[in-house]
Amino acid sequence: MRIEEILEMMDDTLDKAMQVPFSNKKSLVDVEKMRELVDEIRLNMPNEFKQAKKITQDRKDIVSEAKGEADMIIKRAEERAKQLVSHQEITRHAQQRSNEIIASAHQKSKELRNTTNEYIDNTLSKVEELLSNDLVNIKKARNALKANK
Repeated sequence: MRIEEILEMMDDTLDKAMQVPFSNKKSLVDVEKMRELVDEIRLNMPNEFKQAKKITQDRKDIVSEAKGEADMIIKRAEERAKQLVSHQEITRHAQQRSNEIIASAHQKSKELRNTTNEYIDNTLSKVEELLSNDLVNIKKARNALKANK
């Protein structure tokens, strides 16, 4: 069943609800029926929601992994630099190499973060577009339903 059909069924259930006397237009609704319909909506949600959640988690994992790798590279570079401290020229060379490795690690981390953010932004944009289209269709269906009353 499509989400639009389920929403239509929910709307019908609300229209058929018995009004409670002296309650300022409040109605009694078949709660079990409404819960079944809500469950149906959840089961029929677009895969884009699931994809967006997975992408967000993947992004967190990638950023965390990149940070861990950068920290490890920095730690190794620092350890290597300490071993070479004995001689002035070697020390200078090691410091230079350490700085290059650190800069490279930071650059790789930044590039990975930027690439991940672009991918997530593109995917979320597609999800937003799909959901906007669905929302427009829902509003049209509701307006058509209201027009037919």
